[in-house]
Amino acid sequence: MKIKNEKKRFFSFLCGSTLSSILALSSIHPAIAGEPDSEDSDDENEVEITLIHIGDIHGHLDSRVNVRSDSNGLREGGLARIYSKLKKIRKHADHSLTIMTGDTIHGSAEALFTQGQALVDPLNKFGIDVFAPGNWEYVYGTKRFHELFTGKKPGANWNAIASNLYYTGAPYEDKIGQRVLPSYWIKDIAGIKIGVIGFTTERGPKVIGSEVVDGFGFSKGDDEIAELVPLMREVHKVDLVVMISELNLANNYRLTEAVPGVDIVFSSDMHEETPKMIRNSNGTVLVAEGMDGSNVGEMQVEFKNGKLVEIEWKQHAIDTRIKEDKKIAKLVAKIKAPFYGDSFVPHINPINGTTLNKPLDTVIGAASVDLHRSNFAHENMPGVVEGTSHDFLADVFRDMTGADLGVIRGFRYGTTVAAGPITLGDIYHFVPIGPYLAYGEVTGKQIKGTIEKPADGSLNPDVAKWGGGWLFGWSGLRYDLDPYQTLGNRASNIEIYNRATGVWEPLDMNKTYTLAGYNYDSEPNRINKVPAKNVIQLKEADGSGLTVVNAVARYLQSSDANPQQNRITLMRPLPDLRPLLGFPMIQSIFGAREDLAPY
Repeated sequence: MKIKNEKKRFFSFLCGSTLSSILALSSIHPAIAGEPDSEDSDDENEVEITLIHIGDIHGHLDSRVNVRSDSNGLREGGLARIYSKLKKIRKHADHSLTIMTGDTIHGSAEALFTQGQALVDPLNKFGIDVFAPGNWEYVYGTKRFHELFTGKKPGANWNAIASNLYYTGAPYEDKIGQRVLPSYWIKDIAGIKIGVIGFTTERGPKVIGSEVVDGFGFSKGDDEIAELVPLMREVHKVDLVVMISELNLANNYRLTEAVPGVDIVFSSDMHEETPKMIRNSNGTVLVAEGMDGSNVGEMQVEFKNGKLVEIEWKQHAIDTRIKEDKKIAKLVAKIKAPFYGDSFVPHINPINGTTLNKPLDTVIGAASVDLHRSNFAHENMPGVVEGTSHDFLADVFRDMTGADLGVIRGFRYGTTVAAGPITLGDIYHFVPIGPYLAYGEVTGKQIKGTIEKPADGSLNPDVAKWGGGWLFGWSGLRYDLDPYQTLGNRASNIEIYNRATGVWEPLDMNKTYTLAGYNYDSEPNRINKVPAKNVIQLKEADGSGLTVVNAVARYLQSSDANPQQNRITLMRPLPDLRPLLGFPMIQSIFGAREDLAPY
């Protein structure tokens, strides 16, 4: 079957096909990115280029456990093992290009307390050719961003590009309207001209104060892709257009559907894994590597007489079967030493100025269940809706403050903590920033809005309206969720647990409730970004603010992590894309569409 006919079939799905039409798509061959020549010739000039992709490392220097259903029981990730795989791929490749995307310098205590330098030093030795920054690259402020990613000799030698990042005001008044980074990068390899266009996030790191991106502005990428694809094709006459992007898999799909001409997208942000390539109706191939260094992607791109004819894709699991590169392992050990055991020295948190006084390997408690938020859409407690890690943290906030409710935003970053001992370092993977714990007064109407807005920002069939996070985690609250409803109508039967009576009561839209969660000195009247009245920040004995990490450690002194699960009841199951894609996802890249509902 010719590719142009396959494209028509896929387009019919996008316009609202039946499940039978979706099932028929399983016959599409995902390896061809262009029409092959009808006949081979001995005179053809063949070139094969290997594109290597790393994505969403999130501060993970070492391996981590995977307790999800796709686990093989081995620890995953680790920079030394990633580098071993890179070397092996390069050794067998005629020509190669190494690409990194997404959140890299944030997600662990080592990253936090060094403002990302713990990741920069080893990754500078990886030979990364080009990089698209993630939203968490901005967490240490724009000055630090400039130190690492701009100028003639940036601290991170990864060649950062981003077409949708602009100067918008103070302290960069003289540059308003200009791009912060180059928007694209062109490389000639064996006579093949490759154009790489870059996209960073459409937002800064929302969980902390907006001051970290003062003077920076982001766009959704629509105007930029419409500008850059013709520039690559018609002006620079490139043979291959590669898009590297932190705009998430769903929006990267949307953008390349709207603007044809992109051959390949290397995606980050949603933490999805694509063991098989995704192709849209324009023939664009999209892939993503999960998170925390759990996978490395290898894409072999074949050209004949300068024409792209075939793409082959393999995703390599990075686990303990791969030997660590000795030099990188030695460097990682050196970086980690001041944070662990007898070599530990105190560190200052660059976000809130508090001090890390204990080694990261200090055991602070235990978990009775696995703590994570990564289940697939077809499984119980799908990650986009709920996770034990967020249930647990919300319980800590509520119990430590005595508030009616605890809440935490639906972050996609984080790690997995298996049932058993919990270390201080484990908690920093969940909270690698600097929030204090506080509580304040909000109305029932605000609570309803705080449920509905993230639901719409995660489930809306128009993925351009997504908000960059999943549903919030709650303690002391439960509700029913219909993912296929509209904004304001997805949540029903919302109930609040009354501590005094021990009874679940319907949410009263006009009543005032106390809400506990993240709080920052720069936003003293907000709890988890929600405007609140009479906010009270918990304090240490010396009068300083009680950090969330310290609050969790205190909670674990008397209670194991054993959160009640299934606080959100799904009235209808989320879309299951396995019949279409051949593999599961956490979040449907088409949103919660009725025609994709598996019932």
